[in-house]
Amino acid sequence: MFTGIITDVGRVTAIERRGDGARIRIASGYEAGSLAVGASIACAGPCLTVVETARLADGGSFLDVDASAETLARTTLGDWREGTRVNLERALRAADELGGHLVTGHIDAVAAIVAREDGEDGSRFEVEASQALSRFIAEKGSVALDGTSLTVNRVDGNRFAATVIPHTLRVTTWAERRPGDRVNLEVDLIARYLDRLRRFD
Repeated sequence: MFTGIITDVGRVTAIERRGDGARIRIASGYEAGSLAVGASIACAGPCLTVVETARLADGGSFLDVDASAETLARTTLGDWREGTRVNLERALRAADELGGHLVTGHIDAVAAIVAREDGEDGSRFEVEASQALSRFIAEKGSVALDGTSLTVNRVDGNRFAATVIPHTLRVTTWAERRPGDRVNLEVDLIARYLDRLRRFD
């Protein structure tokens, strides 16, 4: 479980194809040894398992994660290349502050950025989701995009808008995002369960 509050931006340094899946190496600023093999980590949204980690010469570390064929096909991970920058978040601990919202790391779909408007208070992104998922997205509700917890400002059909504040632009990959980019979308967990319960009424 995660909160959508990004704690590091890593960089893909190697991708090794293994059958239909891949092993991905990501350089990070996390202290070497602070991530155990078997730990869960959100990489641009998807929850992946750390399978190897070690210290780098610059004082940072690398972590290896395995991505299945399903993950590569249903997220943006299949587009990653060496040099791709990746939002990272370690798994939530019971005593941690819940600063964003409850995020599982189970990506619902890939959404598309259709517009960006920059202002003094941040950048407003307009995103298009599928018809099937748009019913889970509500004004003033929460979504996770590329692993980042964002508040929905407006909803219009299959499109919704969210503002990324200047701090978040600085400490995540959002400053790089442009119209046409694809992002990993996870809808609000509570909205999904409420919809499921409503179907039994």
